[in-house]
Amino acid sequence: MKRVQVFGKRQARLVEVADPTPKEDWVVVKIHVTPMCTEYKTFVAGHQADQLGHEAVGEVVAVAQPGRVKVGDRVLVLPQFPCGKCSLCLAGDYVYCEHSYDFARHHGTADGSATMAQYILKPDWLLYPIPEGLSYERASLSACALGPSFGAFRETGLSAFDTVLVTGAGPVGLGAVVNARFCGARAIVVESIPYRVERARQMGAEAVLDPGDADLVKKIRDLTEGRGVDCALDCAGAVAAQRVCIEATRRRGRIAFVGECEDELRIRVSPDLIRNGFHVVGSWYYNISDTAAVLKVIQGSPLLDLLVSHVLPMSRIHEAFELSASHQTAKVLLKPWE
Repeated sequence: MKRVQVFGKRQARLVEVADPTPKEDWVVVKIHVTPMCTEYKTFVAGHQADQLGHEAVGEVVAVAQPGRVKVGDRVLVLPQFPCGKCSLCLAGDYVYCEHSYDFARHHGTADGSATMAQYILKPDWLLYPIPEGLSYERASLSACALGPSFGAFRETGLSAFDTVLVTGAGPVGLGAVVNARFCGARAIVVESIPYRVERARQMGAEAVLDPGDADLVKKIRDLTEGRGVDCALDCAGAVAAQRVCIEATRRRGRIAFVGECEDELRIRVSPDLIRNGFHVVGSWYYNISDTAAVLKVIQGSPLLDLLVSHVLPMSRIHEAFELSASHQTAKVLLKPWE
């Protein structure tokens, strides 16, 4: 099979490796669509990597034993390689598993573990059926396009009565606007890149504000009768955006963080948290039991087409990485067999 390799700064190519083989309850999925996420950061930095990608949809093509799926099934490929046995996995919160498989040790090779490839190996319980009539392209948005914000909004109880602040309108933030609008919430977005500003407006965001505006928090509060938003979701993964979420949320409001960030956020426990009575959550993904609900958003939202900006063959991986790095995109989808 072919898979993507980053072998230098802004250098990527396809390489040929052996096709994976099914084993025990691990099955082989032929990948039809791979959505791109933050892999472009590896490409830009020049970190050598040959196991890239964690999102996919495809078709089961080989099994080792009877199980939950069969050859020919169209499936969502859920992320990570959790154990499937711990309390978190059994509760559906598999993405937080602390006992994940060492894929290379279990299979004798790392090949077959990543989604920027033509095939992947997965335990059958991490494959979810795609409803009849739903395209692979649309089904692929169930992962990091809609998934992080869907899980966060479930945790914070977002409803049609709420105004939600979304900081960062990259693919995850735009997915948050789709999820917010689907449940009837009013959305305020903070974003500076013109392409993404316009896309958020097209999706129905009531206001899209500049993160560099010195009066940003005041403007957000002005849009909410001085109270602040009911719920805030940081998708930017930047300390400044995280602070805006804290300062622009009303008392007794809810704040969720999904944007990855290694930098230190200064929290003053009394004025920031206790006296505001915030409900604060960190959220990575959605519970596996919510997969059907995510698919209902995909099937029912009129905004789905706006969530995808480019569909490219994987043979044009260098161009796809450069596009992602430009930030002039919404979600970028790869076709591994083209």
